[in-house]
Amino acid sequence: MACNLAEGIDALTAAALGALQGVTEFLPVSSSGHVAIGAHYFGIRENSLALVILLHLGTLLATIILFRRDIGVLTMAGIAGLRDPGRFRATPEGRTVVGIVLATIITSALGFLLRNVAEAFAEDLHLVGYGFLVSAAFLMASGVSRATGTEVSWWQAAGIGIAQGVAVLPGISRSGVTIAVALLLGVQSSAAFRFSFLVSLPAIVGAATYEASGAEGLGSLGPEAWVGGLTALVTGYVALVILRHVILVGRMWTFAIYLLPLGLFLITR
Repeated sequence: MACNLAEGIDALTAAALGALQGVTEFLPVSSSGHVAIGAHYFGIRENSLALVILLHLGTLLATIILFRRDIGVLTMAGIAGLRDPGRFRATPEGRTVVGIVLATIITSALGFLLRNVAEAFAEDLHLVGYGFLVSAAFLMASGVSRATGTEVSWWQAAGIGIAQGVAVLPGISRSGVTIAVALLLGVQSSAAFRFSFLVSLPAIVGAATYEASGAEGLGSLGPEAWVGGLTALVTGYVALVILRHVILVGRMWTFAIYLLPLGLFLITR
């Protein structure tokens, strides 16, 4: 039977949704793909936009907490660059700020162009399955990378921005394809992990702002829904720490072991 999550959500359901958001948002398995599967098999007609925003804010806060030092350094670099534009070329931090801005512009343009295609993907599990297979292919390819670059160049940032824009399609993992593309373009694993999630912050904020335009305020949610936001924060932080370790030891390809059969199941069902 179809249900509407905007009505009468309980704390246990909110916590389950928060855990799903926290785990799938950061691990390279595609949160949007899993949401599409859940909507199909559990008959969910629609979500409360306010609840969706709250869960995204939970994972956004997890990212900010883990990367708080990098965010502080880059913020100061951005301010210094506005005063002296030459610093955007002369310093590693300034170049990273420009790379993030460049990737964000590309991501925004692609996200806008692909928004209708993304909706079609979400409604067809066969397409979601192909998305999972694309993610699996990138993850497996990342396993043979021998990248050594410790700084993301502007052309590499552009490639990562393209990957992030395409990842608006359900089934294609944002974290998976952006990190894999960075590795394949020659970026060292820790730098790829760092840049992937720093460049995700503008995308998450932009998406949440867009969704908020059609949503009731967060104050419309009861205390049970806030349990979901807190769960998304905690599980998201743990997922980030786990993913960082997996990437540093060169094992991100192992997530393809899960995505490959899942994708094949969906396209042959």
